[in-house]
Amino acid sequence: MLNFSSVLTLLVLFFVSPNVSAIDKVFPGNAKDVDIIIKSSISDNDDTICKSLVQTQGYACEEHKVTTKDGYILSVQRIPVGRSGKTASKPPVLLQHGLLVDAAAWLLNTPDESLGFILADNGFDVWLANTRGTKYSRGHTSLSSNDWAYWEWSWDELVQYDLSALVQYVQYTTGQKLHYVGHSLGTLIALAAFSEQGKLINMFKSAALLSPIAHLNQIPSQLTKEAAQLHIAEELYSLGYRQFPPGWDVLGPILKKICNEPGTNCSELMTALTGPNCCINSSRAGELLKHEPQPTATKNIIHLSQMIRTGTIAMYDYGSEDENKEHYGQSAPPAYNMKNIPKELPLFLGYGGQDMLADPNDVKALLNDLKDHDNGELVEVYSEEYAHADFVLGVNASKVVYDPMISFFDIHSS
Repeated sequence: MLNFSSVLTLLVLFFVSPNVSAIDKVFPGNAKDVDIIIKSSISDNDDTICKSLVQTQGYACEEHKVTTKDGYILSVQRIPVGRSGKTASKPPVLLQHGLLVDAAAWLLNTPDESLGFILADNGFDVWLANTRGTKYSRGHTSLSSNDWAYWEWSWDELVQYDLSALVQYVQYTTGQKLHYVGHSLGTLIALAAFSEQGKLINMFKSAALLSPIAHLNQIPSQLTKEAAQLHIAEELYSLGYRQFPPGWDVLGPILKKICNEPGTNCSELMTALTGPNCCINSSRAGELLKHEPQPTATKNIIHLSQMIRTGTIAMYDYGSEDENKEHYGQSAPPAYNMKNIPKELPLFLGYGGQDMLADPNDVKALLNDLKDHDNGELVEVYSEEYAHADFVLGVNASKVVYDPMISFFDIHSS
């Protein structure tokens, strides 16, 4: 039986920010293509990730801004030294968060438990990405985040523009190739970019993919599958809601509809969505609420829903042959072929037996795509007890995942 008060509490905690409301419906603006701006912009604003989460722990921190070719201004934090104060002796590492969070997710536990701090203390030059649309990456060269056009993107644009701009910026600033860490959606955009084998691939030393998302057709989260099958995101988009999530006045009735579907249990929402996370410190919930959740584009949710329904890893489907031909020159959206990922690219995959978003069977399908990888260039770390959020917020993730990942980076840092 649905315990609606607990659903409401968890939904507010993990998905609906107190500051999120129904989107103003305004006419879209016109985005302009601009070159990547290769310069840093150090912010004096007190409300920054550096000042609220990094410097308070005794670490040096820099705030940078990176502008993508389609005009989005992204916030990036850099932790150039560890607590010892010694200059980083190892290559840069770019951390890319997943869906509905921002870079704060890598910093919310104690310094001995948070990956951002652990990497800095191990001598790496740490860079923290914030996806377009999140709190600190709301800028644009010509659009306001209240414009419909600002939210006209899916993870295709994160591959084509955001990741490209961030990797080039870090490589240009440091003069070094970099390691990459992605969680959830952060793994999908990297895998898609690797499969394209453009110039970007030569800027990476290696990549660590935590809770890797690629194949989604075996996803066991009933709540997530029902939302995809009911075309919830498409319905929101048709009603003019370009930012996700919309306000509770919109999302509440939708959640009721999903939770009333046969076989769907919403009494424990986070478990229903991500799996039974074993190792998250519940006392950090208050700190989590200060920084998360973060919005994304409704079109991004539609794109992920298409993958769940079709079992394909492809570009955004515009819904008709004519529209797809207009965008892609063909009637169906082009596929991202995971088998095209270079076999010599060192990859570290961490996945969990309880994960209901990056299901072990889907991860195994990805591993099958990568089976021709060079010997020693593909490393797996599997934890039977881990679910989706444990890889970022687990209090024992350092021992279970991060220590072997750092060893992997050290091997490939020369």
